[in-house]
Amino acid sequence: MAAPPTEYFFDAPEFSGAKLSPTARYLAVRAGEPGKRQGLAVIDLDKMDIQPVIGYSDVDIGDFQWINSERLVYDTADRQAARGSVHRAPGLFAINRDGSRLVQLAERDGDGRIVATEQRHRAEILPWNHFLIPQQGTQETDWIYVINPSFAGSEIRHVDLKRVHTFNGAVQTVPRPQHTKEWLLDFKGEPRLAMARDAGVDTVHYRDPATDQWRVLASFNSYTDRVNSFSPLGFGANGKLYATANMGRDKASVYTVNLDTGKVDADPKISSDDYDVEGDFISGSNKLLGVRLTTDAATTTWFDAGMQAIQKAVDALLPDNVNLISVAARPETPWVLVESYSDVMPRTYLVYNTATRALKRIGGEHPRIDPAQMGRQQTLRYTARDGLSIPATLTLPPGVPHKNLPLVVLVHGGPYVRGNSWGWEAHAQFLATRGYAVLEPEYRGSTGYGYKHFRAGWKQWGLAMQDDIADGAKWAIAQGIADPKRICIAGASYGGYAALMGLVNDSDLYRCGINWVGVTDIGLLYNGTWTEKSDISDHWRKYGMPELVGDQVKDAAQLKATSPLHQAARIKQPLLLAYGGSDDRVPMHHGKQFYDAVKNTNQEVEWVLYPSEGHGWKLQKTHVDFWDRVERFLARHIGPKRIEP
Repeated sequence: MAAPPTEYFFDAPEFSGAKLSPTARYLAVRAGEPGKRQGLAVIDLDKMDIQPVIGYSDVDIGDFQWINSERLVYDTADRQAARGSVHRAPGLFAINRDGSRLVQLAERDGDGRIVATEQRHRAEILPWNHFLIPQQGTQETDWIYVINPSFAGSEIRHVDLKRVHTFNGAVQTVPRPQHTKEWLLDFKGEPRLAMARDAGVDTVHYRDPATDQWRVLASFNSYTDRVNSFSPLGFGANGKLYATANMGRDKASVYTVNLDTGKVDADPKISSDDYDVEGDFISGSNKLLGVRLTTDAATTTWFDAGMQAIQKAVDALLPDNVNLISVAARPETPWVLVESYSDVMPRTYLVYNTATRALKRIGGEHPRIDPAQMGRQQTLRYTARDGLSIPATLTLPPGVPHKNLPLVVLVHGGPYVRGNSWGWEAHAQFLATRGYAVLEPEYRGSTGYGYKHFRAGWKQWGLAMQDDIADGAKWAIAQGIADPKRICIAGASYGGYAALMGLVNDSDLYRCGINWVGVTDIGLLYNGTWTEKSDISDHWRKYGMPELVGDQVKDAAQLKATSPLHQAARIKQPLLLAYGGSDDRVPMHHGKQFYDAVKNTNQEVEWVLYPSEGHGWKLQKTHVDFWDRVERFLARHIGPKRIEP
């Protein structure tokens, strides 16, 4: 059987975003056939029939939430238009689960267009810059909270929080502290925390329920303080605030915060020896049930014994999978939602009946992917040259001996984020099905592996961070997995920068390089050009970049020595470059200036520009064109023939 077509990996999900209604009687989903718009549908779980709620001919359903057991709120997204061809305003709409009582709450596309059918005057519709808050409200009334950012160019000056009635459009604005950028609702769905950021300082404000007034809970450096800082996670039913913090330990853990003093309590509630503990709370039946975490893979720590038993039963029915269970706010039926996936299977949605123990499949994100054709994945650690332990993910091709393989070192972007965890991922699996081993290092500076690992990456672009990546390739050679003469380095954004610097620093290791939407000069991140400027915030440029990336003045020599643009003449290996003409994170001049510099001394440079794409590809046709180019490029320089499992 031939390897799966490229489009199978990059098609729009046919079924996604499933959410239980507050009573667990219904399941709302985004659904659509390949090539068609995604609409909103509701499944009656007792009858197991699906009914369309709403869909559009010119746009897809974006995010959505249940307002209460009868009503939903949603916005829109155009998944058939590239970044440069869409507006930033998704609109905001409320509708009953049977498709009735459709009300437009906020403008779509920033043009004042009214799409809904309920009679509303234009003046009653909120301006375009009102968005869903990514937290559930009470789910018991017809009101919702929405966020309302105020922009100064690409900068967010502050974010208001508004309470909106989803039938008559009445609006109430929540008083806020100055410079508020984020909000956190409490267990009852009411605004309780406001997180402000200004002049390099983060301030957490608490709205005291006794007085209904804001007071400062804590303040700390926005980017570098891991001693006093904490990141709020959520509130328990008893009003306790839970947060992640380091508290002098290497790995971040979950703690409670004293709401009188703003101090983090001494003993962690959840901790790990190997990973930072971060996650999302799971609540139901008016109590905190558990927290969803990521170690080597996504997992759930249940506080509730009943949920632990349900997890055990589901895991027995779906062995070797990650099975993430979601519950309703006030369940009246025995259904829970299960999101199941593995390293070879994309996310699939099922419902489990806790009374009958029946498990029923609802749908999957990429049903055309056959797990039997995918490559198996493993998480591992190798040792960098200075002794630091580097986590990584290795995906091996199916149907061939796992020795002396061509290797693609795939570098994640960020860089100060976590790159990957165990589970099916389109890019790595596409390459694996073409016969390549794929190594994805979590180089120093990556988050999720402790403060020491994160801190070791400060000001190490092109230096120790780059060595970590090369040491991963050398580890694969020493294990007999990789053919030392057939290794390519690839990545996007920071990963594209690392691909270019890999060719500079380790020319004897990498046979070729692939960079898409990659940074080519740190100076350009600071300054841009006269015609183009990145949307990176001025706050990050002023307070974050000098500490974590490099100071433009003090570290000028280092930034030049680690600039692919300034080192372009040293790159002699074959190179594939791809950029989006509408990229406002790493504007296209990064690629164009580098291409103009490198082509003078390198005759094997392929350049492709997707004019309407942004920072990463959105359109399926772009994905297919680019990854087909990648397949041909790798085949010419390091690769095997197409694999036939």
